[in-house]
Amino acid sequence: METIKSIFDKQKKILYFIIIFLFSTSFNQYYGNLGVCPIDSFWFFNSGYDVLNGYYPFKDYWTIAGPFISFTQAFFFKILGVSWFSYVLHASIFNFLISISTFYTLYKLKLNIHYSFLYALLVAVLAYPSAGTPYVDHHSSILSMMAILCFILALNTNLKIYWFLLPIILLLSFLTKQTPTGYIFLIIILLSFIYFIFNFNINKIVCGLFGSIVIISIFLIILFIGKISLVSFFEQYILFPLSIGKIRYEYFLFPLEFSRIFLRFKLIHLSSLILIIISIKCIKNDFKYLKDNEFLISLSLIGSSYALIAHQLMTINGMFIFFIIPILTGFSHIYYLKHYKNKKYILHLLVFLAISSTLYYGNKYIDKRDFMDLRNANMEKAVDASIFDSKLRGLKWISCLNPNEPKKEISQLLEVINIIKKDQRNKSIITDYQHISVILSSYDFSPSHVWFINHVAKQDKKSKYFKMYKRLFINQLNQNKIEVAYVIKPLWGNDDVFEKSLSPNCFKKIKVTEILDSYILQECEELKIASSIN
Repeated sequence: METIKSIFDKQKKILYFIIIFLFSTSFNQYYGNLGVCPIDSFWFFNSGYDVLNGYYPFKDYWTIAGPFISFTQAFFFKILGVSWFSYVLHASIFNFLISISTFYTLYKLKLNIHYSFLYALLVAVLAYPSAGTPYVDHHSSILSMMAILCFILALNTNLKIYWFLLPIILLLSFLTKQTPTGYIFLIIILLSFIYFIFNFNINKIVCGLFGSIVIISIFLIILFIGKISLVSFFEQYILFPLSIGKIRYEYFLFPLEFSRIFLRFKLIHLSSLILIIISIKCIKNDFKYLKDNEFLISLSLIGSSYALIAHQLMTINGMFIFFIIPILTGFSHIYYLKHYKNKKYILHLLVFLAISSTLYYGNKYIDKRDFMDLRNANMEKAVDASIFDSKLRGLKWISCLNPNEPKKEISQLLEVINIIKKDQRNKSIITDYQHISVILSSYDFSPSHVWFINHVAKQDKKSKYFKMYKRLFINQLNQNKIEVAYVIKPLWGNDDVFEKSLSPNCFKKIKVTEILDSYILQECEELKIASSIN
């Protein structure tokens, strides 16, 4: 029979599970409803709706974004209906997943349940609410850290299930965004190799291989069902991003300046300092510590923190990686207790670091909506977005594109929507306001997922990537018999979608309103020979 203590502990875990779920989801729901930055906020609102209606990435439009978010969002729309609520809930569930994963892992490594609970709540504050809505960097960073936590559990327990789950989480992360998954994958592969040299276990290796086969098979089946070419996937998701990554690697990551690498992320470094000190001390005492699971766990955490810092530096987005501070302090707490039992005051400093950094970054980047470029916006001016359509009920509209006059922005967009709605021709809608096609309940026939990517592709018209992009661009216009394309401004990067992609004799541009241009497509040789573009 269960003892009274075990029953009480089980009830406490259930209670904490419920609180973490309610807090992590409701906290993100609140901020996910507060303001928009169109290019980021509506990215997967539109693509999830497209997948729901049978239009798929890589086949029907050019994209470098991983398909995992789009297909997952389509699932949320299918189950809960197409609404802003179900859209934000997608992000909220992932906020819960990283929070509960933190709680579970820390508790499994014998940290006091109350501290495990505290660190999990702090993760919930910092993880997804900076964006609030599904976004590639948040999704991939969260899944990458979940992979690290899964790896830690695989090392710390004798359960083979974690080796099975590890490649599944990694591939889902990669199918969200190539980085930081690639860095985390290399860290896990290297440390797994070291682990199996000294702890060879064929059953664990087989479980890892089986998990890899399962998730790769599911991925290939989805490509087959969606009639998505593996070549198109490889061109758009592997080759083209590599060219972008090279540019960002050269100009964003370097030079490796002390202020950029250390001072800007000083609290991340500080939260992992104890792990570094303990590792160095133990190695000095005994070189056998190099093959100890504890060392591999510390190395995975330290390595992942630097991987996320590198990823942050190479993005062009606001700060989003500070959620790893409570995770790092949680593990520092565990190993400090193990090695320094007599100096408890350091534990108080760790808890203070975790709480104070969460309050600081929570105020700076989340409450002020810094990631959404709304740091100077007056949120009291926000307007109920259900004025567009009931699908957007719950969203408080104030946009980074016009934070001072949300009513004027909405009025202009409603005028544009009315013009497009009345036009019965075959049309394409090109815009960062990607909610428009969703509230019109129509497919936008846009040849690109987001247009800033194609602005990069169009920089060198002789490059093979521009030719790949142009081939898909023209083929989509031809196959869908597009007569007119509407470009709603501003577009992040540039508004010259057709000017940079087609010859002037292929279209006639008409300024319809202050923010709307129409491009009437005309017969030209370039549109006829799309299939010959190499």
